[in-house]
Formats: sequence, structure tokens, C-alpha cells
Amino acid sequence: ATQLGVSRPVMREAFGALAALRLVDVGNGRKPRVGAIDGSVMAASMGHAVNTAQVSLADVWEVRRTLELRTAELAAINRTDEQARAILTAAHGLSVGHDEAARTAADTAFHQTIAEASGNQLFHQIVRSFEQLMAVAIPRAWAGRTTHEERDETLALHREVAEAIAARDPARARAAMESHFNNSIGEMLKDQF
Repeated sequence: ATQLGVSRPVMREAFGALAALRLVDVGNGRKPRVGAIDGSVMAASMGHAVNTAQVSLADVWEVRRTLELRTAELAAINRTDEQARAILTAAHGLSVGHDEAARTAADTAFHQTIAEASGNQLFHQIVRSFEQLMAVAIPRAWAGRTTHEERDETLALHREVAEAIAARDPARARAAMESHFNNSIGEMLKDQF
């Protein structure tokens, strides 16, 4: 406050604003610290843009598709054995019958783990920022799969992405992710394009 020539209340307000953006971490009785990277601010901004019709849901999913094709490629190159197992586990975890919450959690973990396995922290944070929208879109996409054959196809496409990443085959991983998006998201949004 002294260095900048401002009052202590102004400094507290500034730190409060930075904390709200999660740029700093503040707590009673300790100095503010630089905050960890966090996709939640991006998520709030994206949710606001969709809710106020400044961007369409189709716009968001088109961006997501572009990112996820690349993260699948990079995950096939950069993933650890542990990440490959986690991606395979999440893909197989989608077979949970009618438990919508468990399926949504597994599908979200599937995509976030792929982004993390890409080796690019920014990809991971951006994909994490889609979590709130995915909580709505995933059940909607699965609701559109009314037959056993349609659900089996969606499960197989997730497993194909996971297996391509586990096999360290970036071209196959990208192609499988594209097929997954065409199947799952393409149908859901076809009337919006």
C-alpha cells in the first residue's frame, strides 16, 4: 500500500478481486499467494456467454471438437502408463446401465484425463472449463441413444479412442475421437448448424 500510495482498504479490495478470479489465494492471517491455474474462471465466462446467447452451444462444441481431436493425438504420444489405464477405465466405466450421474462422471473423466495426458496444461484447463456444460450435454446425448445398438456403438467409440491412445497411435486416436464426436455431439447439434 505504501509503495503504491494507496490505502489498505484499496489493497484489500484489489486482493479480493484477484482472489475472485483465482489469480491469488488469500486466507486469514497469511500473505496472499499466487493461485494455481484453474479452468473455473474460463468456465464461468463460457457459461455466461452461452446463457446470454452471445455464443451458441454449437459454437462451444465446435471449439471443443477441435481441441479434443488434438488432445487425443497428443495423449497417444505423451501419455503415461497410468494415464492410459485411467482413460481405459473411464471408457469402460460408461457401461453403468441407467446410472446417469455415474456415466456423466465417467465421460467427463474420460475427456479430462485425455486432455491431461496430452502433456499441455492449458489443454487440460480448457477441457476442464467445459465441465458444467458437459453435465448438461452428456445426459442429453445419451438420452438420444434410445436403442441398445446406438448405446453399444457410443461405448465402442469411447473404447476405440482409449485403445488408440493406449497403443500410442496418434492418427488412430484422432480419427477415433472424430468418429466419437460425429456420433455423440453431431447428432445432438445437427439442427443447430
